[in-house]
Amino acid sequence: MIFFAIFSADVLRENTEAVFAACDAAHGRWAKLLGVRALIHPRLRLQEFLGVYNITQDFITATEKIGGRLGYSIRGTLQSQAKAFIDFQHESRMAKIKAVLDQETWVEVDVPDEFQAIVTSLFCSESLTTGHSHDGQGNVAKGYIQAVSSNDGAELSNSQQHIPHTESLEASADNFSPVVLPVVGPIDTNNSDVSTSSAQSNNTNNEERGKASFHTLSFRGLGYHMVNCGLILLKMLSEYIDMNNYLPVLSSEVVHRVVEILKFFNTRTCQLVLGAGAMQVSGLRSITSKHLALASQVVSFAYAVIPEIRRILFMKVSETRKALLLSEIERVAQDFKVHRDEIHTKLVQIMRERLLVHLRGLPQVVESWNRLEDSDSQPSQFARSITKEVGYLQRVLSRTLHEGDVQVIFRQVVIIFHTQISEAFSNLDISTHQAKNRLYRDVQHILGCIRSLPSDNPGRTNIPNWGKLDEFLAQGFGPEAC
Repeated sequence: MIFFAIFSADVLRENTEAVFAACDAAHGRWAKLLGVRALIHPRLRLQEFLGVYNITQDFITATEKIGGRLGYSIRGTLQSQAKAFIDFQHESRMAKIKAVLDQETWVEVDVPDEFQAIVTSLFCSESLTTGHSHDGQGNVAKGYIQAVSSNDGAELSNSQQHIPHTESLEASADNFSPVVLPVVGPIDTNNSDVSTSSAQSNNTNNEERGKASFHTLSFRGLGYHMVNCGLILLKMLSEYIDMNNYLPVLSSEVVHRVVEILKFFNTRTCQLVLGAGAMQVSGLRSITSKHLALASQVVSFAYAVIPEIRRILFMKVSETRKALLLSEIERVAQDFKVHRDEIHTKLVQIMRERLLVHLRGLPQVVESWNRLEDSDSQPSQFARSITKEVGYLQRVLSRTLHEGDVQVIFRQVVIIFHTQISEAFSNLDISTHQAKNRLYRDVQHILGCIRSLPSDNPGRTNIPNWGKLDEFLAQGFGPEAC
């Protein structure tokens, strides 16, 4: 009886070893098949790669259960190929987004419904009640993106044609000269993107709003005006989220890649718009205030969705890696915020430079006031030109930027106008009565413009945008003049 028990144990052990050996051999054969296709798998679409990945996982699970031991070798092979897949997909997207950015003309595009569906599905809680399914987003906007899916630069160029776009809102293509990073640079003093033609000045605000009836990209109650590269970045981010969800063991790797592509997009956008690089690589003749405003919208959208991207990606990240990855994402988010603020600073600088250009010609205007009889009841060309330009900039920015951003920008513009114009007027040599009358008309005309600007700073009185020019008017013409 004892002999039989020993014999049974030996047979059972040998059978177990035989089963394990068979499973191990099967693992080896399967790993060889994966190795043969090692160069092909990274180039597959996500769903195609998942077909290979999932069936391999099922095979490993089944054989480990039968053999009773873990298949470390085949697991390592599968993990290596999954990482190679993520690496290749990331490198491909980095090359594509660079090509798209270099061909970007910074013209507003109409946002197709498919891209709004991505935002709603990924980032909005409403998706739980509207029936949008994240898993169904794999093919969202496929027709729009497929031109970008090729490595051929010509196809990337054609991808620009998939989105309808608007004509430039600027009055002239030769509006101001290249700027220099980070936000300062020479401004063309002969032409400005805030100058308008007489035909444009006759258009009403309603007509202008009618021309801009574009579908914006809505997120948390705000509409973002988009350009081509912004929509492509959104699609790519949704694809990274898909990779993160379907390959959770490599979630940390995906987060690193997302940080890298966001950082590149922000840096390259800054070089192309604020740094005027688009004039060289995209063939733009100038960088206009409309280009700056659209860049601000794209950057602002990316900054707004980064917290949601972080939340979604971190659902799969291990606790030990979250602290480091969180700091990386927070740094890139801060970079987007700084970039947006620099764009707004540049828009203020444009208006300041235009004001200084007009102020340099003011002494000659005053000389004509002192020589001529007061036969002209209109404000001077100086007053009419500067108010026309700031009014045009207001219309451009109000149609593109969010109300809060417009108010922040024009709060600074108002301060500059009050300071610079009151100082210039104080230094004028007003020697005749008619010159004083002309000065009074100019001050009143400019103040009327200033008070209409959308600033969030009402000043020390109930008068909108009250400031130093009001004080100058009261000192020179009496409090009743205000």
